[in-house]
Amino acid sequence: MSERSVFRDDHALFRAQVRRFIDSDIAPHYAQWERDGITPRSLWRAAGEAGLLNCQLPEPYGLGGDYGHAACVTEELARANYLGIGFSIHSDMVAPYLMQYGSDVVRDAWLPAMARGEAIGAIAMTEPGAGSDLKAIRTRAERQGEHYLLNGQKTWITNGSNADVVVVVATVAPELGARGLTLFCVDTAWPGVTRGAPMPKIGQHAQDTSELFFDNVVVPASHLLGEEQRGFDYLGEQLAAERLAIALRAAASAEGMLAETVAYVRQRKAFGRFLIDHQNTRFVLADAAAKLAMLRSFLDQCLGEQMQGRLDATVAAMAKLNATELQGTVLDDLLQLHGGYGYSSEYGIGRAWTDARALRIFGGSSEILREIIGRTL
Repeated sequence: MSERSVFRDDHALFRAQVRRFIDSDIAPHYAQWERDGITPRSLWRAAGEAGLLNCQLPEPYGLGGDYGHAACVTEELARANYLGIGFSIHSDMVAPYLMQYGSDVVRDAWLPAMARGEAIGAIAMTEPGAGSDLKAIRTRAERQGEHYLLNGQKTWITNGSNADVVVVVATVAPELGARGLTLFCVDTAWPGVTRGAPMPKIGQHAQDTSELFFDNVVVPASHLLGEEQRGFDYLGEQLAAERLAIALRAAASAEGMLAETVAYVRQRKAFGRFLIDHQNTRFVLADAAAKLAMLRSFLDQCLGEQMQGRLDATVAAMAKLNATELQGTVLDDLLQLHGGYGYSSEYGIGRAWTDARALRIFGGSSEILREIIGRTL
């Protein structure tokens, strides 16, 4: 891959630091975490000590870097085939909500601890009856003097089992649909907050995913994020950065697996010849390399715009749609080149293939993204 002009020298140095952390603190243990169905809290504390969390937030709430530093973490985890590590949700989705819309009480209570890896963040939007259709959210928050009473159920919560702090999307006015949505910062240690058992998934097994239940949870008014009934607007303001993060994960995952597959076909033989010596193999790899090079050019353009604070929401939707759909196609082709070994859990391509499938669903499904893009035409 050619040098990427969107990054500075300090980004390159930080990226090398991220790679060292992955080699020393993740690679030796990841298989066990897959079996456990969760990443240990010790990993989060180590990541905090290494400066890998809340990269784009100012000190003392984070590293004091920018979105480029956050992208380095996202890309290197994906390139190394560790899509089950939930740092991006914590640092690039939850933390910005608290920073942008939280009171000083919320920021001071949670962000420094999140940067140190002592507190883990999650975001709770999806419900059993409400996914992309946010106006169907039924989790209710009722104002009672200086606090709100929160009741409801959330599902498919990334970092749900580990989470200490959760950004909860609830409605204060169900009759208003999406316009009644409001965001709250919720401490999972508060009375009335309970978790369901870890949810079984076909991929990303090291990623703890669970349901969350709220039964008359008393939420202080100081933990309201922003203003009442502005939740839908706030979600829209943050979606461009969130979708770009998913696109970067998808592209880096495919690039990493392409490199691994090239190495594999150079040492694997079929019909007396190395796989790389078969024209079909070279054509499959050439198609993947060409498509990913074009995708990378587009994503780096989007990344540059995001680093300047002007990434368009529709362009971000295009980035996620293109990246996740292409990732699925490329990984399927690369798995095929591995033959039966591609279907074995012993080879990274099989895990990458199953882990990637979720990226076309969360953060806005491909169908929702097509609708968003189509409305602008």
